[in-house]
Amino acid sequence: MFQQPIYKLDDSIINRLNWEMLSANINAIPILEKNIDKVHWNALSENENAIKILEENIDKVNWIQLCKNPNAIKILERNLQNIDWEKLSQNPRAISILEKNLDKLNRSCLYYLSANPGATSLLKKNKNLIDLRGLSVNPNINEFNILEYNIYRMDWYGLSGNPNAIHILENNPQGIDWSELSENTNAIHILEQNLGKVEWCFMSANPNAIHILENNLNKVDWHLLSANPNAIHILEKNLNKVFWPELSANPNAIHILKNNIDKIKWSAFSMNPNIMEFFKLDYEAMKERNLGFLSNLLERNLGSFRTSYF
Repeated sequence: MFQQPIYKLDDSIINRLNWEMLSANINAIPILEKNIDKVHWNALSENENAIKILEENIDKVNWIQLCKNPNAIKILERNLQNIDWEKLSQNPRAISILEKNLDKLNRSCLYYLSANPGATSLLKKNKNLIDLRGLSVNPNINEFNILEYNIYRMDWYGLSGNPNAIHILENNPQGIDWSELSENTNAIHILEQNLGKVEWCFMSANPNAIHILENNLNKVDWHLLSANPNAIHILEKNLNKVFWPELSANPNAIHILKNNIDKIKWSAFSMNPNIMEFFKLDYEAMKERNLGFLSNLLERNLGSFRTSYF
């Protein structure tokens, strides 16, 4: 059985955190479990790693937010009367519920359903449900025969940002929205051939555009580059240009943040997926827990042996 690590929670850090932001952080569960009184339940309801806490505090759940939580399906199935169908239409793991309640989906729901990567089979069986604007941003857009539809009714803004719509964009360059394309991680070859059309602000956030950005540092937007997880080596050489709120949430910037604690923006840091790297592991507590687990396991096995032997 997998045992979660136990951390020494440093109050000098804990007391600076933003609890609303922290409640939405999927990797901050060890902190939240020990500070239930500070949890923001609206944010926590959407946290996919907080199911145990939510089940133990079902009266505090925000059902609208919970409907978007991909790990809350069992809770939602038991509480259909509380479902927000528009939000549930966004949930990639809620297809079994949606299939049985298609009559409850309005036009707004169909937009989100069409954008839902988990709804591919449902949409292919029910083409009348497809909203082309939603389909434009669906990561599984390649599963659909786009030629069956009026391509000019697609949402070209959303399509330009869709990493899996590159073939459509290459065949219809006149429809490209260059601000969205500049942030598209799979569009690097198009961007390299059209640097005059690039929106450098948005490209600065593109994790696959680092080699282009390195050669054009005079055009970089340092705010968005500070959030780019693949730009750490550039940022380390230009700390005077770093935008600390963005860097504080950057999952690959932990070592920089540890060396610049006075510059950390704690609300942004509360959202950092690698927040637990700031805390030391409590090896004594883990040793004690594991010894207790082994003791209980041996006792159960010994009891089973006695029963079967005698």
